[in-house]
Amino acid sequence: MVERADSGAVASKTAVPGVGKRRGWVVAGSAVVVGVVLGFHRYVPNWPGRVGSLLESFLPWAGLLVAVLLVVALVRRSAVALVALLLPVGAWVHAFGGLLLPGEERGGRELVVVQHNVSDENRDPAGTARALIDSRADLVALEELVDPQLAVYEKSLAADYPHHVVRGTVGLWSKHPLSGEQVVDIKPPGIEEGWSRGVRAVVHSPYGDVAAYVAHLPSVRVGMGGLASQRRDESAALLGRAVAAESVEAVVLLGDLNGVAEDRGLRPLTSQLGVAERGFAFSFPAAFPVTRIDQVMARSATVGHIRTLPATGSDHLPVVARVVLG
Repeated sequence: MVERADSGAVASKTAVPGVGKRRGWVVAGSAVVVGVVLGFHRYVPNWPGRVGSLLESFLPWAGLLVAVLLVVALVRRSAVALVALLLPVGAWVHAFGGLLLPGEERGGRELVVVQHNVSDENRDPAGTARALIDSRADLVALEELVDPQLAVYEKSLAADYPHHVVRGTVGLWSKHPLSGEQVVDIKPPGIEEGWSRGVRAVVHSPYGDVAAYVAHLPSVRVGMGGLASQRRDESAALLGRAVAAESVEAVVLLGDLNGVAEDRGLRPLTSQLGVAERGFAFSFPAAFPVTRIDQVMARSATVGHIRTLPATGSDHLPVVARVVLG
């Protein structure tokens, strides 16, 4: 009887390595799936529920999943899983690794720009304005400007930014002279009249003229049906047409675009404008930022390092970037 019990115990022990191997293959398969999604996310169908855009909105966080798989592979001591993990690690580094590198202090022909959705429920517009002034930016783009907060921003920013333009609920403040101020119509079909969230002005900087656009695209919602972004996508297409028709060579776009740079819904913009080369700068929600929907993009210029500023009275964090002209 004792001998049978011992042999059973030995049998159960010899079965464990097989289970570990099977689990190793599960980790390896999962790693391959994650790597393929990271490398070929553009081919994920956007239906139903704009699942492709939803996936792309949180794509950088796939790195956490890769880290979890790595830990499991190490615990299981699975060589096949560790080899398979080279695929998602390489795909993630290729897509986002450059953003981790430190920003370069280039100096010279550059403008420092700040983008901030100040929130129409901001209870401390004066404090928000002081925080933006402390950034020493050349340009400050603001969204959700409503009365009576608008008057506070205009008064608080006037000394440091003598030139500004506001159209609808968006505005641009500049240390350099402005001209050619005009509304940019990015109102998608189905939205009521009076909705105005786009403005354009030419900034006469020391390094040449720059067409600056400030935009606030419609909000998106995540629900049972997936990502509701149709109006955002339509507005992005309208803004893309305006930028494409811009006669000034150098263009800077600042705005709450309600989408990440990888989101295919913003392709009308990202197909012709460069995005930040360094920094993640997750800006929303301010209490626990998980994504950057506040963007700085440029044409005939390079957006260098982008970073967030400390929280203000808004549900967004301000982002500041260096734009090198020419």
